[in-house]
Amino acid sequence: MADIFTPIFICAVMPVMIVWLVMKAKQRQTDKMAEIILKAMESGTPINPDFLINHPLRKSIKERLLDLLTASIILIALGVGFALVGMIIIIASHWNLSTAPTGFSLLIFLGGILLVVGAALLVVYLIRKRVLSKEIEIEEKALETSGKQ
Repeated sequence: MADIFTPIFICAVMPVMIVWLVMKAKQRQTDKMAEIILKAMESGTPINPDFLINHPLRKSIKERLLDLLTASIILIALGVGFALVGMIIIIASHWNLSTAPTGFSLLIFLGGILLVVGAALLVVYLIRKRVLSKEIEIEEKALETSGKQ
């Protein structure tokens, strides 16, 4: 009976929790922005429209690309790690899947999935980096000019 809870947790509960955490983080950023605007309005300070568009809580294109690269490297490392652990245990049981502990062939499968997803994210990073190179340069120049003022 307890064996059924693990797949249910992995397939149903974990994705829901991940989506909830991401949405909670975005909501927190929006709340911080609204709080800043309300304080500025209460004190009578004029609000710069440029601040609303390029507020400091918004990540730059380069930061988002680096986040994508980080995620891809983490997934690739996890995939390799899971696959290696699964292979080592199966090799230790003399290549006999019937005598290998239950679930370790699943580690190889899970490691392969993580490895493929990580590789896909790495490809997306490389494509975005090439496509958005001009936008990154423009953004960096804008940051340099605003920092000098």
